[in-house]
Amino acid sequence: MTKKKSAKVTFRYFDRDMSWLSFNYRVLLEAADEQLPLYERISFIAIYTSNMEEFYKVRVAEHRAIAYGLKETEDTSREEASAILAQIVAETTRQLAERTRIFEQMIVPTLRRNHIIFYQSPSEVEEAHKPYLQRYFTDEIFPYLQPVPIKRGVVSTFLRDNRLYMAMRLKREGQFDYFLLKLPYSKVPRFIELPRLGEYDYIIYMEDIIRMYAARMFPGYEWDSCYCFKISRDADILVDNIATNELLSQLKTKVKHRKNGAISRFLYDRQMPDDFLEYLTYTFDITKDELVMGDQHLNLEDLRHLPCPNPMLRQEEERPTTMPHKTVEAMKGSIYRSVYKRDMLLFYPYHSFNYLINFLYEAGHDPFCTDIMITQYRVAENSAVINALIAAAKNGKRVTVFVELKARFDEENNLETAELMRAAGINIIFSIKGLKVHAKVALALRKNRQGKELNSYAYVSTGNFNEKTARQYADIALFTCSRAVVYDLQNLFAYLCKESESADFKRLLVSQFNMVDRLKELIRNEKRFVRLGRSGHIILKMNALQDPAMIDELYKASMAGVQIDLIVRGVCCLIPGEEFSRNIRVTRIVDSFLEHSRVWYFANDGKPKLYLGSPDWMRRNLYRRIEVVAPVLDKTLQRQLIDMLHFQLTDNRKACRVDNCLQNIFKSSSDENIIRSQYAFYDYLLDENEQK
Repeated sequence: MTKKKSAKVTFRYFDRDMSWLSFNYRVLLEAADEQLPLYERISFIAIYTSNMEEFYKVRVAEHRAIAYGLKETEDTSREEASAILAQIVAETTRQLAERTRIFEQMIVPTLRRNHIIFYQSPSEVEEAHKPYLQRYFTDEIFPYLQPVPIKRGVVSTFLRDNRLYMAMRLKREGQFDYFLLKLPYSKVPRFIELPRLGEYDYIIYMEDIIRMYAARMFPGYEWDSCYCFKISRDADILVDNIATNELLSQLKTKVKHRKNGAISRFLYDRQMPDDFLEYLTYTFDITKDELVMGDQHLNLEDLRHLPCPNPMLRQEEERPTTMPHKTVEAMKGSIYRSVYKRDMLLFYPYHSFNYLINFLYEAGHDPFCTDIMITQYRVAENSAVINALIAAAKNGKRVTVFVELKARFDEENNLETAELMRAAGINIIFSIKGLKVHAKVALALRKNRQGKELNSYAYVSTGNFNEKTARQYADIALFTCSRAVVYDLQNLFAYLCKESESADFKRLLVSQFNMVDRLKELIRNEKRFVRLGRSGHIILKMNALQDPAMIDELYKASMAGVQIDLIVRGVCCLIPGEEFSRNIRVTRIVDSFLEHSRVWYFANDGKPKLYLGSPDWMRRNLYRRIEVVAPVLDKTLQRQLIDMLHFQLTDNRKACRVDNCLQNIFKSSSDENIIRSQYAFYDYLLDENEQK
């Protein structure tokens, strides 16, 4: 928790990483929700574990590099990094105990009640299954096992990132020998379904089968014990300040070597004896700070692949599904005609992402469309968006794609798709030195045969051009023919293509240019209305709120009497419920879809101003990226956004408040009026469709 003085008040902020751990704990709590389908609860265990893996690869790795003096930063000293690491260890240890409790005392018994026995130890295995397991080990697993001796300075073994290993200890002639075994998950399923016994289905971990029969691989040895472990390596790739002409070659090299990064976590079975652990850490040069205790079974992100003998346990609730957008369908499915008539919002995943794909194909076949421009941050593999752009290029359109090569964990995919598009004749613009382009925008420019400009089309979204995540993430996209927005996007692409060194924006808010100043102006405007005896209200929905400068503006607005509602899914460094934040409330929602949209509402004395776009309020978004936010001016669309925000603020099923101790306090309702915002808003959109 950090502090900053303003006048006579000391502003304080949550630590970013502790706030993120609070969010991930909220994800874990979904696994404890007995009203959810059982396998959906299991999937939240997997999501929680996967989130934690990335956290160690990126955030913990960075703090450790700072603490060891391997990296310098103006934001964090070596002492501060060490203190943060200690807090992280304490909190993750607490959460591990809770995850173990939820899984072992809630999930596994519920599986049993539904006639699924998920063996958690070889000691649980029924005698009737042992002949089958012995044959399975001999025929299916043993051919892929290659144990190697572990001996410091004699046998050198490189531990791969995120691979599950088994360390085995055996005795011969009164001395211990150690062996390392990489578990062959690429050849054998992690979870093995066993023959039914009576009314019960059975599942076992592959490593437990190995535990049962591994001693047979070592004739002449006396078996002692075995334990699993894994390591996480620093996955960050520092290329932000590399010039564009050097970026491609360096990035290709760095992506290949990502799995060789510095160790950020050595995760091991907590039942491993101290002397066993000491031997491993000595052999592999693991420091005490890198040790993290885990359960007997690691890599629980694999639980998303747990076999489901009873489909009813996987069957989701009446989950919102994709609905038609009646305005588009009334125009025979044409986005062109619909947007020409009036601005339009698409709410993913409630509306189909195919509307965007169809728009790109329409543009590609429109005889008056001359140019298609788009940004690429994260796209799906075998992307339908990329295919539509290639089709447009082959149809004679000038297609320009700005490809952000520095999108973490998507660098390789972006390189491949960029090369694919360039081969098809698409003009590819790569990353800007020192900046990431995180904006999600597209533009279709149109002219008649005489060169006169016609109505062109602009698209500004909160989410990526990715049809896969569009089925899982709750995002919003604005389609418009607004000349001001089209003009602004033309200026933006001219800047990205290095056709101009600066840009002027009349309607859009663009980081690096006018966004921060305009946001401060909007916040201070609400303060002014309060001083005039009127009311002030701000609602900010985003994924993360971290920038101290913007948090200070919200603190000051709260002290002036402005009512502020924050809907922040992840990191929120603003502390609510303090003297300087008594008028600020923080809501967090975790549900079927990942809340990903960024929507900002300013009451403006009864004449609301609403915006949507790509950025969170983090320093990296506001000061080190290109982000784009568009105002929503159509009154009907404004009402839809305000109603969506209202559903989320009144959600009493999946929403919780974040208090001044980073606790997730569930909103509860004593009456029967249960509001689950994602479902309520889906029904709302259905009603809207019926009225069109």
